[in-house]
Amino acid sequence: MSEKSEDKKSKPARRPQKRQIYLKGHKRKFLVVVDETPECESALAFAASRAERTKGQLALLYVIEPEDGAMHWLGVEEIAREEGLNKAKAVFRLFGRKLKSLGFEDLDPEEIVREGSKSEEITKLIEEDPDIGVLVLGASKDPSGPGPLVSSLAGGRLAGVFPTPITVVPGHLSTEEILALA
Repeated sequence: MSEKSEDKKSKPARRPQKRQIYLKGHKRKFLVVVDETPECESALAFAASRAERTKGQLALLYVIEPEDGAMHWLGVEEIAREEGLNKAKAVFRLFGRKLKSLGFEDLDPEEIVREGSKSEEITKLIEEDPDIGVLVLGASKDPSGPGPLVSSLAGGRLAGVFPTPITVVPGHLSTEEILALA
């Protein structure tokens, strides 16, 4: 057995931070990972409706994933970061308009940008923010599977130890059906 595998086995399991969502001064946050996928809109509609109905907060996370192999060139990393931030701002504007068109004008979502692997950054953010009470993901309509995030977080090795509940919104539901369920 290698030293690395022994180190991983000897580390005690990290206990998740206790959620603070029901303490005075805290609001339960519904976290949605935003990107350009169609299933993201389903997650947004469900989370916005739940946040409004439960007097909670909506948090939108955009993750800038590093491009493989390109970061070793001087200046390329900074340009990629700037492009990622600009794309994040555009996605937040787009989803702000979608929220308004769905009738959620009064919701003021928290906008969070992180850099790294999506699943790792989602997990880190939830561990850091004790007000996040639910992660809302949209499942793809694609018959090959629900999508990489749903597969890795809700169905992968983290499923049994994830720090918050994960709500997966089926991809075949219309916006009206989603709002009626939320």
